[in-house]
Amino acid sequence: MSGAVDLSGLKDRAPAPPSAPTGPPSDGGAPVNTTGLPPVIDVTEATFQTEVLDRSNQVLVIVDLWATWCGPCKQLSPVLEKLAHEGGGSWVLAKIDVDANPGIAQAFGVQSVPTVVAIAAGRPLADFAGAQPEPQLRQWIAALQEAVAGKLAGPPSGDGEPEPEPEDPRFVAAETALDEGDFAGAEAAYNLILNSEPGNQQAQAALRQVRFLARVQDLPDDVIAVADAQPDSIDAQFAAADAELYSQQPEAAFDRLVALVKRTFGDDRTTVRTRLLELFELFDPAEPIVVAARRKLASALY
Repeated sequence: MSGAVDLSGLKDRAPAPPSAPTGPPSDGGAPVNTTGLPPVIDVTEATFQTEVLDRSNQVLVIVDLWATWCGPCKQLSPVLEKLAHEGGGSWVLAKIDVDANPGIAQAFGVQSVPTVVAIAAGRPLADFAGAQPEPQLRQWIAALQEAVAGKLAGPPSGDGEPEPEPEDPRFVAAETALDEGDFAGAEAAYNLILNSEPGNQQAQAALRQVRFLARVQDLPDDVIAVADAQPDSIDAQFAAADAELYSQQPEAAFDRLVALVKRTFGDDRTTVRTRLLELFELFDPAEPIVVAARRKLASALY
């Protein structure tokens, strides 16, 4: 797997499904749920943060990424549901239809279904793909619960003092992807936040930064020289401005595009103006260099 919650480097933190069964199957009893948590939930992009990431601060959440057309999913999902009900809410099974929720699938970097991911404290703990026999699943889940024992808040009890607000796991996932250079995964993770909170300014600002960083990764070394030799090429000027901004020369980047605004007309001028405004949004609007550049842009336009 790869993406905003790339699990490839985390698999050693909890055991993978064992190669041979080591425990007996359940006797099929129906335990009473004393935790107050539903053992099986259907999750969408709009509820992912609350039902998966936030809930994983209380108990282990095992995410079942499935599709209606997937044959192995029809074998695996009922077994997971059975085990979740047996668990009585001590862990939660979150079922996600990847076709109906492509943003989640992209954020997880899902390449095949079924894919199962264990989440604790907002972070991926372990994962596997494909159907697994019930005894192996039992051992895997038991090992995961042992690994997180005492590290989560536990199901809500209705008494005691409130827990301090944890770091937002949605942003943790996005920032982890960004730290790993996974710009597509980071963008997917921030988009997942914005799907449920379109007005989240922190996510909007971070998404702009990610898109800029992704854009500058493959710029050639001679990008500024090329732009200087092609003063009327909008694409060349955009690339050079990106390079200048990335190399901590924002005034040069802004001046380059203001000059281009002066040399263009009609739709071309609108395109250049729009790109310049996008670059302004990467900064605090009160930054003196941005204020000065806005004045220059206004003068160039009028």
